[in-house]
Amino acid sequence: MKTTKLVMGILMILLSVFILVQSSIVGIGDALAAGNHSSGSAGLMVAVFYLASGIVYLATRKSVRLSGDIATCIMLILAWIIGLADVGFYADLIVWSWLALIIGVGFLLWHLRVNQKARRQGSDHTA
Repeated sequence: MKTTKLVMGILMILLSVFILVQSSIVGIGDALAAGNHSSGSAGLMVAVFYLASGIVYLATRKSVRLSGDIATCIMLILAWIIGLADVGFYADLIVWSWLALIIGVGFLLWHLRVNQKARRQGSDHTA
């Protein structure tokens, strides 16, 4: 799990830079087209949540506790909600939003399962 969190943390930081560049371009395009969408701003917020989640994964990769996974899950659920709220010109935002939900909930469930399995194996050795 430590290696997976390390890789996902780095990948999420890199994705945040990519999403930031995309959302900036979309925001400029929307402004030039005199549109009234806020998908560029929503993309910026999704990028910030990806960046923060990547940092949390890197910082808590060795932790057995669920606090880092819970915080990341909450941030990525917020990214999912914000991302789907106003897609506008930025159709890739749908992909990044759903990916955020899958990563956040998936890692939390995986960590819960690993902890549950470890507790069961620990109780088997004491009996």
